[in-house]
Amino acid sequence: MSLRRAVVMGLGVLALAMPLAVQAGSQDSDGDDDHDVARDLHEGGEIRALSQILSDLRQQVPGDIVAVDLVRAHDKWVYRIQIVAADGKRSLVEVDAGAGTIFHDQGRD
Repeated sequence: MSLRRAVVMGLGVLALAMPLAVQAGSQDSDGDDDHDVARDLHEGGEIRALSQILSDLRQQVPGDIVAVDLVRAHDKWVYRIQIVAADGKRSLVEVDAGAGTIFHDQGRD
């Protein structure tokens, strides 16, 4: 296969895949949907405020918080929080968003 033909085929594949990537990214590209859901759940009394969860967590688990996700797991709302310790080790901490209790702490390297 010639180089020109390979390039044209590659561009064709990218052109076909691009609308799918844009559609997937447009649903939550800036995280507004997540914020709206979290706000509604907090206002409805289903979850505790993230600021309070993080304040409590910082007292129990040392390190820098690098990511937070709010997910539905184990039939409850869960904050999944990634933390990087001073020695560079990462851990994933799961906190019951309603009760504010840590129920899973998985250390990683």
